[in-house]
Amino acid sequence: MGSFSIWHWLIVLAIVILVFGTKKLKNIGSDLGGAVKGFKDGMKDGSANNDASAANPQVTANKVQDPNTVDVDVDAKTKS
Repeated sequence: MGSFSIWHWLIVLAIVILVFGTKKLKNIGSDLGGAVKGFKDGMKDGSANNDASAANPQVTANKVQDPNTVDVDVDAKTKS
């Protein structure tokens, strides 16, 4: 009674197919597969960027000027 048999899972699968339909399930499956593939590609790109930044620790400034961004230099305050 603790675990489900194969017949329970087949009945659940049949109900899911009846509720959602095969076309919608196919679309969900392909969307999920695309998301997983994109995640894997992003992880590969992220590790490649980390390796490149570790080899070249030079910091470069972003030259894009956004009118809503305020660039401020903070100096250490000394106690008087």
